Amino acid sequence: MAGSLSVLAPDGVPEITAGDDLAAVLLDALAPEQVADGDVLVVTSKVVSKAEGRVVTGEREEWLERETVRLVAVRGATRIVRNRLGLTMAAAGIDASNVASGSVVLLPEDPDASARALRRAVAQRSGANVGVVVTDTAGRAWREGQTDIAIGAAGLTVLESFAGRVDAHGNELAVTAPAVADEIAAAVELAQGKLGSRPFAVVRGRADLVLPAGDDGPGAATLIRPEGADLFGYGAREAVLRAVGGQPGDRAPFGAPVGAEELVAALSRAGIAARPGPAGDVICAAERRAAVDIVAFAHGWAATESGTDLRLQPVSP
Repeated sequence: MAGSLSVLAPDGVPEITAGDDLAAVLLDALAPEQVADGDVLVVTSKVVSKAEGRVVTGEREEWLERETVRLVAVRGATRIVRNRLGLTMAAAGIDASNVASGSVVLLPEDPDASARALRRAVAQRSGANVGVVVTDTAGRAWREGQTDIAIGAAGLTVLESFAGRVDAHGNELAVTAPAVADEIAAAVELAQGKLGSRPFAVVRGRADLVLPAGDDGPGAATLIRPEGADLFGYGAREAVLRAVGGQPGDRAPFGAPVGAEELVAALSRAGIAARPGPAGDVICAAERRAAVDIVAFAHGWAATESGTDLRLQPVSP
């Protein structure tokens, strides 16, 4: 049977303010359409933030410092940061649009908790077992433009795993893992429209992703790579400067130490002759100490002097 997916993003949603009952507003907006078991309800983070009182007075730059955990990259006026939720976003996800001048909208305190609360409220009022996704807009490291992603989720499988399955040609799938919560967020944004004033949507056709009542699942936080697992912990320029600086606190975004053979190969690419040592370490001449320190730092190692040589050993971030 052919697959089918429908998205309904209703018009006529009133302006959301602090303390508003999102479940009531959402269900009113969807009427006369009734939510049903297996539906996925999608709501933008902005209306969640407004309902939760996350509209604050001040300029974006003022709040950016407070919401930032680590500066990833700067390009002109754009600052890409890892924010307090672990999300890597431009301006920490702070939004200055569709609010009064002199105010900005911060992301929800805990988007997964917001999704869980909305799921419970909808179930109590409609009797339907639904999944919930809270969305926001983000750029991509390798492509122009932005898409919506899931920053909060409840009652939904957010990441499908096809590892171990076999395709039609008999090939075993190794790392195929569709981020279905993000795919739902992006599909809904097409129906909502960036300027459409349609902050709610109901997705029908993927009931297989909705978890049983009482099981909220791990949430969208599981889609965030932990510190050090992201291949782009810093921007290209920033990574060089961090390695040159060599501050201990900057180690974590570079990830876990590489193996000795990989470090030897990296030193070789930098024009530095090195060899594996007898105790799992790496030995090289001390003549280019500064360059060795930089390469070693970026790969999770540190150098100490041993006579005329340098002895490199892995260091935990």
